Amino acid sequence: MPESMLLAAAAGAVAGALAVGVVILLRRIVVTSKDLGTDVEQATYQTLHLASRAAKHLRGGIAEGDATRAGRHLRALLGCETLALVDPAGHVTIEGDDAVREVAGRLAAEARASNRPQLQRRIRIGDRETDVVAAPILAGGAPAGAIVAFAPRVRAGLVRATGEVADWVAAQVELGELDASRAALAEAEVRALRAQISPHFIYNSLNAIASFINTDPAKARDLVLEFADFTRYSFRRHGDFTTVAEELRSIDSYLKLERARFGDRLKVTLQIAPEVLSTVVPFLSIQPLVENAVRHGLEGKEGGGRITIEASDLGAFAEISVEDDGVGIDPDALERALAGAATGQHVGLRNVDARLRQVYGNEHGLVVETNVGAGTLVRMRVPKSQPGRVAAASTAPGRTPASPAPAGTEGRRER
Repeated sequence: MPESMLLAAAAGAVAGALAVGVVILLRRIVVTSKDLGTDVEQATYQTLHLASRAAKHLRGGIAEGDATRAGRHLRALLGCETLALVDPAGHVTIEGDDAVREVAGRLAAEARASNRPQLQRRIRIGDRETDVVAAPILAGGAPAGAIVAFAPRVRAGLVRATGEVADWVAAQVELGELDASRAALAEAEVRALRAQISPHFIYNSLNAIASFINTDPAKARDLVLEFADFTRYSFRRHGDFTTVAEELRSIDSYLKLERARFGDRLKVTLQIAPEVLSTVVPFLSIQPLVENAVRHGLEGKEGGGRITIEASDLGAFAEISVEDDGVGIDPDALERALAGAATGQHVGLRNVDARLRQVYGNEHGLVVETNVGAGTLVRMRVPKSQPGRVAAASTAPGRTPASPAPAGTEGRRER
């Protein structure tokens, strides 16, 4: 075969292979575009993505730093040329052309004053004309700022979209306020638990310490240190969370002080799985259960009794229980107390139950088994893995507290 014919055949084969390759590539492009969805689906995704990106910067209100970050996404969401966010004090944050700042502030003030969107056309800014629409941001019915959009031509769609985005921004601000209210409520509940440490307990503890000063000075010194550790932990001002181990250390100090008063009438059994000691729990969530068992279970029982504290490893969860063989609680009275009825008793149980439900959901509230004369068993179950929740260290400076649970082993310890 002549050389020219061989070259022609080779060129034809190459051309055929390229044609097949182009067809395969085009088919892949078509299939990929279908996987990404229709134009409407892609637009919906993009809208939700931008809203999600902006939302996290609006929960603290329309502050200057967060408004700058949120403005980029809101501008893309509206598709406007320039966007301004104006806070309640009138401070203007611009995303786009800063020359519109004065106009944005004026229209935002008019929108906030009237509680209605404001539209103005053909406003001259520098050497050009623009349309502008401003919508008030109303959080809880009160002005929380305004959003102002600039475009060469503002059509009805942009007017409506600006109002809808202003309402959505208001919802994010309200959610941020709700989060702040929840945090304040949680702090108030912790303060209520601290207030439960009654002057009666403090008086009894100091009186017990004083009784050992002459007869057993070393024991009196140890009790003073336990009292200092207990009050330091209970009244600390940082951290919403702690660990099971830290709560048990505080409980150990509390029980040593109570045993100085009760003597052998107060017996304690501990059964702690070492795997749960590092589990994060809300601050002051176990200690009030033990205090409730002493005050309302054993203090009124002739001859005292026993408290059993268990912490069990249930795989993904840790279960902590506090049981006493004391006088028990009337179930109806307990139900009213947990429901928030005005009562001075069992405030510890009520507050712990409310905080557990708030943090982990209603399915993680306290489970209480009790009846008059039958003692009381209180159980709580929390996840062992809690990403994002960090326990604050609370070990007393200069002391290494002894763990109330057998270190490194699982077993029973009686005192």
